[in-house]
Amino acid sequence: MNAHLKVQPHHVERSAYLYIRQSSMRQVIENTESARRQYALRGRAVALGWRDEQIIVVDNDQGESGASAAWREGFQRLVSDVGMGRAGMAAPAGDLRSCRHPDPR
Repeated sequence: MNAHLKVQPHHVERSAYLYIRQSSMRQVIENTESARRQYALRGRAVALGWRDEQIIVVDNDQGESGASAAWREGFQRLVSDVGMGRAGMAAPAGDLRSCRHPDPR
């Protein structure tokens, strides 16, 4: 199904959240292409109808392992805001394998 058909006006009335994370400081330093791809998802949100000022980038968990959410303040904020109905879209970019490896083979 076309993504534009899934995004309804009530979604775009709320914020779009981009959750950006890499699991280790080594990844943050060495995998700059991954970070670039994750931040580029902002453009996808704009293409789907969100205004730039509606897009909230949550990237303060850089270098934090995904093994536990206990120390990941950004993830906790994302979950809280989604639970409170503040998000029209939430893109967990750090968990998208396509952000890490453009060729999935």
